[in-house]
Amino acid sequence: MAIEIDIAPKLDPRVRGTVVPVLLAISFSHLLNDTIQSLLPAIYPLLKQSFSLTFAQVGLITFCFQVTASLLQPFVGHVTDRRPFPYSLPVGMASSLSGLLLLSVANSFLVVLLAAALIGLGSSVFHPESSRVARMASGGRHGLAQSVFQVGGNLGTAIGPLLAAFIVVPHGRGSVAWFALIALVAIVVLFNISRWRIREVNRLALAMENGRHGHDDPSAPPPGRNAYLVLLLLLVLMFSKFIYLTSMSNYYTFYLIHRFGVSVPASQTLLFVYLGALAVGTVLGGPIGDRIGRKTVILVSVLGPLPFTLALPHLDLFWTAVATVPIGLILASAFPAMVVYAQELFPGRIGTVSGLFFGLAFGLGGIGAALLGRFADLTSIEFVFGVCAFLPSLGLLAIFLPNMRDTRSAVR
Repeated sequence: MAIEIDIAPKLDPRVRGTVVPVLLAISFSHLLNDTIQSLLPAIYPLLKQSFSLTFAQVGLITFCFQVTASLLQPFVGHVTDRRPFPYSLPVGMASSLSGLLLLSVANSFLVVLLAAALIGLGSSVFHPESSRVARMASGGRHGLAQSVFQVGGNLGTAIGPLLAAFIVVPHGRGSVAWFALIALVAIVVLFNISRWRIREVNRLALAMENGRHGHDDPSAPPPGRNAYLVLLLLLVLMFSKFIYLTSMSNYYTFYLIHRFGVSVPASQTLLFVYLGALAVGTVLGGPIGDRIGRKTVILVSVLGPLPFTLALPHLDLFWTAVATVPIGLILASAFPAMVVYAQELFPGRIGTVSGLFFGLAFGLGGIGAALLGRFADLTSIEFVFGVCAFLPSLGLLAIFLPNMRDTRSAVR
């Protein structure tokens, strides 16, 4: 029997409308955070040359960064669901600041790995906690809030390679230290967001003295078995999405250099085009999911890029750059819908679910980077892109996601 679940917001009349300044501030913080993060893969060609690294070692850097974040993010979300730590956001950013400074002076491959781990630690705190803040400020428009929040990260990811191309590549790895200023700005913004969060929690506590609304209540009844089966299906779809994203984000520049002989700055500019398309897709995914249903958005966005990914390994340089735009645009629209879909399946576990999904994104990226790097060493970077082209076909599994009708009864 088909499962039907309704995740339309059941708004508590005591909840205020969308707090736009907070959403913009948390999105801006996400931009700063992911600008810092994106510096690491953006300077991979420089690190590869400086330390004479193999593709497998390049993948290991990503593995160290992303898996560290992946393992810790669900744990951070789980802990803060039960015992909030309002100032966790600026504290986490301080870890990223330390990683940046260490990366700028690293004199060995092991120190580079340690710097990557510190940046990953900051990410493990930032993503689940900032996603929670975005939901608090959403006023019930959860898809929109997730899109606004996530687009900041995508923009930061797109800006990072450009900054690396025009600052780090010409001036050397020591210029990474200048990006500590970005981390300092982020700490100031996140400190003020944390102060708003404390005031909002106190306001809600006063408003709910006479009883809780169960939609986001930590004491809500535990989800049933069907909810966990749906979650497992979402995780498989995440695998298809993020392994392909890893192949593009971490190895697209190498692909362009090896296949077409472009320069490092030119390859990073083309990477910016692709990452910009990811940002636009993220903006569209959440609001469209609020209107037409998240299952439809997930199905189209995971399966839709398949014709373009299959064509990509056979195109010339111009059409390769063109094809990456619909790939990024369509593929990115799934993530906000997936996050909100899962959050509504598990009310009261917003931090845990957010940490799981953001952590899974990093974890799959890390594992994928290491495996794809090793695969590229054994074969070629062109062969890896040809194999990865088939990953979006797993999007057919989205057909089995339940339609939404009644969360309380249908997932039990």
